[in-house]
Amino acid sequence: MNKVMNLINKQVTLFWNFCYLQLSKWRKSRIYQAINNERGDVPGWVLVVLMTTGLVTAIWTIAAPRLTAILKNSLDAMNGIH
Repeated sequence: MNKVMNLINKQVTLFWNFCYLQLSKWRKSRIYQAINNERGDVPGWVLVVLMTTGLVTAIWTIAAPRLTAILKNSLDAMNGIH
């Protein structure tokens, strides 16, 4: 039983060493460095979110009375069907 446990521990250690080496190679690759160096455009995303929110609010303000009327008419029509 002890030999089996030693063999398993040895294999696990070899596996983790292999994973560590592969990860080290990956971190040195150009792809990893390009992905890691990409910081993004935070002000751009904030602007997109604010503009989208503004457009949705403006459209909703204009369309809300008509949409409410359409929904009310549809529900009234459905109430007439029994």
